[in-house]
Amino acid sequence: MEVGKRIRQLREMRGVTVNKLANMAGLSQSFLREIELGNKVPTVETLSYFCDALEISLSEFFSEDTPAINPILKTSIMKLNTQQQIRLAEFLNCLYP
Repeated sequence: MEVGKRIRQLREMRGVTVNKLANMAGLSQSFLREIELGNKVPTVETLSYFCDALEISLSEFFSEDTPAINPILKTSIMKLNTQQQIRLAEFLNCLYP
């Protein structure tokens, strides 16, 4: 996985600019740009700052099977009881087999 491309993908999915994500993560815009271009590789600690800013876990970041879930949607799903979550999953599986 190319970390810079993944950061850019997740950033764009959230509709966040390079400047905003860098500010949210407490890092410089130029540093983030260099990571996205593949010129620099972030440490795990730095990557965790981006994940926190994007409201995802490191495992979600590295998961290539499923895209990161929108934080608002994730919060809504977590409010459902187990049976409701199962029904939602079944419904989604019918729509997207």
